[in-house]
Amino acid sequence: MPRPVSLASLATAVPPHRVTQREAAEAAHGGFAARYDDFARLAAVFETSGIRTRHLVRPVEWYLQPLGWEARNAAYLEAAEALFIEAATAALERASLSAAEVDTVVTISSTGIATPSLEARVADRMGFRSDLERVPVFGLGCAGGVSGLGLGARLAAARPGSTVLVVAVELCSLSFRLDRLTKENIVATALFADGAAAAVLRAVDGPLTVEMAGQHSWPQTLDIMGWHVDDGGLGVIFDRAIPPFAEAHVAGAIEAILGRAGLTRAEVDRFACHPGGAKVITALERSLSLEQGTLDHEREVLAQNGNMSAPTALFVLERVLNAEPPSRTLLTAMGPGFTASCVSLQAAA
Repeated sequence: MPRPVSLASLATAVPPHRVTQREAAEAAHGGFAARYDDFARLAAVFETSGIRTRHLVRPVEWYLQPLGWEARNAAYLEAAEALFIEAATAALERASLSAAEVDTVVTISSTGIATPSLEARVADRMGFRSDLERVPVFGLGCAGGVSGLGLGARLAAARPGSTVLVVAVELCSLSFRLDRLTKENIVATALFADGAAAAVLRAVDGPLTVEMAGQHSWPQTLDIMGWHVDDGGLGVIFDRAIPPFAEAHVAGAIEAILGRAGLTRAEVDRFACHPGGAKVITALERSLSLEQGTLDHEREVLAQNGNMSAPTALFVLERVLNAEPPSRTLLTAMGPGFTASCVSLQAAA
């Protein structure tokens, strides 16, 4: 970063409908078992996912109805606006700032369509100024929270003294599809959840500084993760096994990102990783040569909240910082592209 940018605050939010993994498994059985011969074998993922509870924007029964684009996106707009306001308001309060003091808002979301974008839809309720700079970002998926934090830091650094609010909102449950009888759809139903996170970045000295940010994209990997779009809505794409890919390739990508900033893996005190699933967490520990169980906050976030896509890494970061901020934390996530994204945060000595 050309100028110091501090992470002034971080806050998270979840929707009101809490569902246990057992309840989710029972609902999935009722929706798929009679129509999909391989369901019994695939249903084991509900037990092995590492998830105990999740939060959804609608009651479980809502997802068992016939749903198309219009109903799903209407739910997205209503719930995403509410979660945006909740997370953003909490982050601003923790930074002792008002919405009127925000100069730029970076909005990260890939699970619905909002035009005007979410920050515009909530501007009056939040109290944003009329000269607010809006930066909506779509398509980053699970890497969005980390990439958004890096983007927000660059925007803050470009204007010393400015305040940037980064908000990641994902409603992954709206992609639950009873009409898609595929392995990846069953896996998504067992993993995905909803949530939001917000961070305040300021181009001033502070106790926690954004040291650097970087990305690495692998060629010919567009089929690993993404959305399939049809009349029914968004359908998840998992065309390759992500855990083996992560184990084989993540360490090299992170070393390259760190190297461009003059850093090494040995200088990282704590990796804070997006917990895509239990197998992904184990694969990351192996790839990064960490002892099994090192990524404890990742496992707990996954257990309590499931995979919420972009906000999830920020949920992990919140836990890491609340426990005891390490000297240097490397926040990492993987997402469609296929891309690894990193942000290094350094605590003041």
